[in-house]
Amino acid sequence: MTKVNNKGFTLIELLVVVAIIGLLSTLAVVALNSARQKSRDAKRVADIKQVQTALELYFADQNNYPTATNAVELGDANHKALCSSGAWTASCAGGTTYMGLVPAPALPADGSCNTTNNAYAYSSAAGTTYTITFCLGGAVGELAAGPHTASPNGIQ
Repeated sequence: MTKVNNKGFTLIELLVVVAIIGLLSTLAVVALNSARQKSRDAKRVADIKQVQTALELYFADQNNYPTATNAVELGDANHKALCSSGAWTASCAGGTTYMGLVPAPALPADGSCNTTNNAYAYSSAAGTTYTITFCLGGAVGELAAGPHTASPNGIQ
């Protein structure tokens, strides 16, 4: 009588291990995507607060906010800096620089945001106040998902 000594794993055991690894990797990817969306939204809020700070410094020196009767898309090629010599410009040539590099919104647009409302749009008709519209894909603190407006009174 010969005794067969099989060392190794059965096919069932290998399939179970592969299934468990697949399940764990799927959960990790889902958690990573959620963290990425939250970080994009946190960046959007931080960007708007930085722009608001620069605008308040501009107001303190110039006694008004930069005027823009039509909405200006902040962070695009023509509106990358906030300067005393020309308000929103591509770059500051002279004078006081209030914000050397205006941030562009985080991409991709997600949640309730789309490519149209994901931009940072600045407007100020008379220079006495301003509005910046932006969009959040998910809730950040007390701010719900969706379009929001920043003004000298804060973010709504």
